[in-house]
Amino acid sequence: MTKEEMIAFMNSNPVMHLATMDGDTPRVRAMLLFKADEKGIVFHTANTKDVYKQLMENPNVEICFNSPEMQLRVTGVAARDDDPVLREEIFNHPTRKFLQAWKDNGIDNLMTVFRVTKCVGVTWSMMTNFDPKDHVVITE
Repeated sequence: MTKEEMIAFMNSNPVMHLATMDGDTPRVRAMLLFKADEKGIVFHTANTKDVYKQLMENPNVEICFNSPEMQLRVTGVAARDDDPVLREEIFNHPTRKFLQAWKDNGIDNLMTVFRVTKCVGVTWSMMTNFDPKDHVVITE
């Protein structure tokens, strides 16, 4: 799978499972991808959540995207993305209408946007179960 195909796969399967570290304990939770592109993987969370604190303490992550046919695991480094244009894009996106209440109530500062870069992806399926892994650089 090429990096372009991996980016398309992520965007087509936006429910992702994000693994972080809480000290020496791994934590995994489902998250909703905002978008993936050649600049990285973009998602958001509230800065009051444990996942925010974990990412600020240790930005190394693994994200798993799934379809019925295959799995894509991506390792990378998460960092805050404070771009105001990106924030507005997220708040105004049709899939993020639930965030409008945050803006209406003046608590939009709770939302923190993260971008994962230095992404390396590897796919898995039952068909390729025993094949050597092909690690693909998705973003620098």
